[in-house]
Amino acid sequence: MAKGKLLVGLDIGSSSVKLCHLKEAKRGYQLKTFDMVQLSQEAIVDGVIMNQGTVSDAIRNLVSRNRVRQKECAISISGYSVIVKRITLPLMTDQELENNLQWEVEQHIPFDINDVFIDKEILTRSPQMGTMDVLLVASKRDMVNEYVSAARDAGLTPKVVDVDCFSLQNMYEMAYGGGNDGETIAILDLGASITSLIIVSNGVTAFTRDISMGGQQITEEIQKQLSITYEEAEAYKVGGRDGDLDAVVPHEVEEVVHQVSETIAQEIQRSLNFFLETSSVGLINRILLTGGTAKSAALASVIGQQSGVVVEVASPFAALQYDPKTYNPDYLNDVAPLAGVSVGLALRRTGER
Repeated sequence: MAKGKLLVGLDIGSSSVKLCHLKEAKRGYQLKTFDMVQLSQEAIVDGVIMNQGTVSDAIRNLVSRNRVRQKECAISISGYSVIVKRITLPLMTDQELENNLQWEVEQHIPFDINDVFIDKEILTRSPQMGTMDVLLVASKRDMVNEYVSAARDAGLTPKVVDVDCFSLQNMYEMAYGGGNDGETIAILDLGASITSLIIVSNGVTAFTRDISMGGQQITEEIQKQLSITYEEAEAYKVGGRDGDLDAVVPHEVEEVVHQVSETIAQEIQRSLNFFLETSSVGLINRILLTGGTAKSAALASVIGQQSGVVVEVASPFAALQYDPKTYNPDYLNDVAPLAGVSVGLALRRTGER
């Protein structure tokens, strides 16, 4: 069994904060807690916390109403303040890599090295070729400190700062048994303002990219075209208005959703094409969707049409045990698209980097 206590997974997203806590079971993991709180539109903009008090209050609310005693947590970040790059280097020892890390970062990361936190992961070593593949990660210190402060102000202690796409990979490996299975899977986290893409090939991170597009673009276009409030547009986007999902949705909404979905899918397809053109991987076997916008059947359909790949909405709770008296299966199925990052974070442990 892995060492260290499981951390509370805290996903601070642009439109909501999600909290997930797991515990060890005889076979796998059991869901102790999953809950979420919506954020105001202005609380986080383009991944930047604009109102730390609002975010901290949301976290505090989640911890309090779920009586979460575990205070050590894992958080994650995404967006253009994070750079993830896979590079090939001459074969060297761990110590040699450590000694050369700053120079390598300066060659590949477009940030001042004094302004970022740096991490690395050795993916593969190939003695025959005399090379090694390394994943470099650099994140802006200011952004990391903002997210850490928001959690601390709510009474939690961040022990791990992850990247959204790696959290999704953890979720995929747990929920789907993904690993050295020879498959290449693209996981898309379709958030409010950012779409995070990670491609996992044979259990190894092969490609990552953040795209500055998401469900917010759909809502804003509905708002613009119908001259209604943002809240009304958001309700129409998910099939109703003012909480009434049986309300008649104007036919213009379907047209707008399809148009914006085409634009988002085209941007995603450019990233998929770039990966296929620059890697030795011949094809992508499956596309898994997570995030609030994963609920959009129109977007999922367009992504499938443009990519020619089977698209499905991820089920992060599928492999988890849970008490049906506490969690209704229909509820978990409904919130599953939103839970991918938080479930991945909840798999992290104390003692990890």
